[in-house]
Amino acid sequence: MNYMRLRTCPTPLRLFTNQLIHKPAPPLGISFARQGTKTMAAPNSTVAAPPSEGYKPRYIDIGINLADPIFRGRYHGKPRHPDDLKDVVKRAQDVGCTKLIVTGSSFKSSRDALKLAAEFPGTVFSTAGIHPCSSSIFSPSHHKHHDESQSESEEAQHTPACDPDPTQPIPDGKGVDHARSAKIIDDLRTLITKSPSSGLVAFGEFGLDYDRLHYCSKEVQLHSFAAQLSLAASLKPQLPLFLHSRAAHADFVRLLKDAFGPRLERLERGGVVHSFTGTIEEMRELMDLGLYIGVNGCSFKTAENCDVVREIELSRLMLETDGPWCEVRPTHEGWKYLVEAANKTKAAAAPTPSLGSEEGTSSPAPTQGKKQGKKNQKKEPEVPERFKVVKKEKWEQGAMVKGRNEPCTIERIAIIVAGIKGVSVEDVCEAAWANTVKVFGLKE
Repeated sequence: MNYMRLRTCPTPLRLFTNQLIHKPAPPLGISFARQGTKTMAAPNSTVAAPPSEGYKPRYIDIGINLADPIFRGRYHGKPRHPDDLKDVVKRAQDVGCTKLIVTGSSFKSSRDALKLAAEFPGTVFSTAGIHPCSSSIFSPSHHKHHDESQSESEEAQHTPACDPDPTQPIPDGKGVDHARSAKIIDDLRTLITKSPSSGLVAFGEFGLDYDRLHYCSKEVQLHSFAAQLSLAASLKPQLPLFLHSRAAHADFVRLLKDAFGPRLERLERGGVVHSFTGTIEEMRELMDLGLYIGVNGCSFKTAENCDVVREIELSRLMLETDGPWCEVRPTHEGWKYLVEAANKTKAAAAPTPSLGSEEGTSSPAPTQGKKQGKKNQKKEPEVPERFKVVKKEKWEQGAMVKGRNEPCTIERIAIIVAGIKGVSVEDVCEAAWANTVKVFGLKE
C-alpha cells in the first residue's frame, strides 16, 4: 500500500548547521510559528500538523545506556578520548530532553545506572534488571560471580547492540543452575529494595530475545524472565516494568500472563515494551494488555516497521534513543521523514530577494574572489546535524562522536513518528511525556 504525503499546512522546520552559535539552538525539525489549523489526514495518507505557537518540545528518553563505558570514552576496554558524559547530558538538555532513564541490564550496569542517578538527581533515573543477553549468569557454565560483570568477556561490558547475530546460537540442554538462580534473585531483590526510590523507577531491562541466542540459550532466557517476573510481582510496592521482546512474542506474553493474570490485572504500575520492532498484530495485543510501546531508530528500519509505528496509539507511545546503539541511519525507511523536514526548513529559510533601486529590480549580492569549483564544494548533508560530529580519534570538547548515538537525537525520533502518523511533533512529544510521567512516577 502506498501512502501519499499531503502538503497541506506545511510546518517550517529548523535544522542546525551553524556550529558558531553559542546559545542552544531550537529543537531539530520544529518551527514554532503557527501556520494554520490542524488538517485531518485523508484515508491512507499522512499530513504533519503544526505545533502551537511558542511550543517548546520536552522529551524523556526512556531507554539510554549511559552506564555504557563508551560514554566515558572507553571502547572495548580501551580509552580513546576523555570522559565526556556531562557534555552528553548537557546536549540532551539543550534539545529539551530533561529526563533520562538509564537502562540497567546486569548487576554491574544497574549499579552504575544508580550511581548516575545520584550524580544527576532529577535528570537521570535508572532501571534495574537482567537483560536476556546477560542471562547467562543463570547457566551452570557461567564461571564468574554474577555481580562482577554481565558476561565473561571484557568487551561485553558494553550493552548488547541492537542488531541480531544468528551465528553460533547457544544450544538448549545444559539446564539452569537453580542454586545460583536463587542467589541471583535474592541479590536482585536486595539491590532493588535498598535503592533510593527517587533514582530507581523501573524493574528491567528484562525479557526474551530469540534473535541473540549466541549470548544466552532459549531455555536459560525463559528461566531468567520467569524468575524476574515472579520477583517483580512479589515486590511491595511494585515497580513498572521495562521489557524487552525480540522474535519471542508468544513466550513473552505467556510468561507475562502467568505472572500477572490473563489481562495483566495484577500488574499494578504497568510497563513498556521498549525498542519495539514486532508486527502490528503483536503491538496491538500488547496495547490491549495495557502495555506501552517504546520506539527508537530500530523501529524505523523498514516500511513494515513504519506501518507498525503508524498504528501505535498516542496514548500508548513512549520515545527513546537506546544510545549508544539504534541511531536512525540513511538506509532506514524512516530517514525520509527527516529529509522532508530538512527540505521544508530549507524552503522556509530561503531569503526573499532584496529590492534594488527605484526600478524595483533585485540586486544580486556581490561576489568576492574566484568562483569556487565543484571539486572544492562540500556536499550539503540531507539532514544537517544540530551539533558538530567527529570521529572518536579526532574527539574535541563539545562535539558528538560519530556512530555513538546520544539522547539529544531523540528529537529525530519525534519528527519521524510525527511524519509517519501525520500529526504534529507537539502531539507526539506531549503524549509521550504524559505517558512516561504517569507510568514511571516522574515529576513534571
